[in-house]
Amino acid sequence: MNPLRSTILAAAGNDALRRLVAGAPVSRELVHRFVAGESTSHAVAVTGQLVADGIQVTLDYLGEDTTDAATAENTVLAYQTLVEALRAERLAGWAEISVKLSAVGGRLDEQLAFENAERICESAEHVGTAVTLDMEDHTSTDMTLRVLAKLRRKYPRTGAVLQAYLRRTLDDCRALAVPASRVRLCKGAYAEPASVAYTDPHQIDLNYVRCVNVLLAGNGYPMFATHDPRLQRVVAERARWYDREPGGYEFQMLYGVRPDAQRQLARPQPRRPHPDLVGSRQARRTDRGDAVERCLRGGVGRRRLLRRSHERERGHGQQRDDDGQDGHRRGPSARGLGRPATAPPSVRVDRMVK
Repeated sequence: MNPLRSTILAAAGNDALRRLVAGAPVSRELVHRFVAGESTSHAVAVTGQLVADGIQVTLDYLGEDTTDAATAENTVLAYQTLVEALRAERLAGWAEISVKLSAVGGRLDEQLAFENAERICESAEHVGTAVTLDMEDHTSTDMTLRVLAKLRRKYPRTGAVLQAYLRRTLDDCRALAVPASRVRLCKGAYAEPASVAYTDPHQIDLNYVRCVNVLLAGNGYPMFATHDPRLQRVVAERARWYDREPGGYEFQMLYGVRPDAQRQLARPQPRRPHPDLVGSRQARRTDRGDAVERCLRGGVGRRRLLRRSHERERGHGQQRDDDGQDGHRRGPSARGLGRPATAPPSVRVDRMVK
């Protein structure tokens, strides 16, 4: 693993190391480029700037592997504060949040993690946004999917994340490609053993495309997290093959990565019989596929690029990528933002934890 990438990932879960990384001259520029901010107010301000550019946002409160219930509680409170700040700034309809179960007690107790995630979902629902559960290393995949299933009973817009480098993911895609199911597909960025994951980049790409086909053929709302222009073209071609309309899928990219390409994807496109590189509604979460994407997950921002149809937006409110991408109702606060008839992609933005 790249030494810089390892450092940033470690910083996401260690306060002292995080302060060192954020303040070190060699990493300060990197942090500022890929992290939306170290405070709620800063992250919300960056969100507003992205929304003004027609890009929707997803926010992560960075930090993994919480080791005690008190820290998990503080993480829940931080998310609730963030959600209220988005509502106050009339951004809840344009931004959603992503949650790692390990940050809310997943390494301590599955029931604790579920209850904490449920509280965050409740707060998000109250202001008109939604949550996506981030996927972590393979040892937590089953737990994350169990918690997802429980959350969706009350909060059906809760999004899932699947990682194409895991050998099991094609089957997971089949299980989750059901109506109203929002699924973000990324490559994956944890160091995994060959027994459970593909390690050859070409094989990972092939499995990504297999998963693309399953998700597009299904009845859910797929969100494709990739910065690879080649894979974006493949996704767009497969979307045409499966007759996916604009608003029926989305692209996601990390905050700070290929910003010009993100703006291009977010730009309203003329209507064509077969939409070109246009995701669909919005695209939010991100996720990891290469060293930079991975590094974002550990303490960096992510962007999603989504495009939705005006009809869908009016019928369901705003939908978003990764967490609430697929069924995000846009609350009243979104109406005053003057959003275009065809919503542009969204960007997922992570922020460093203080």
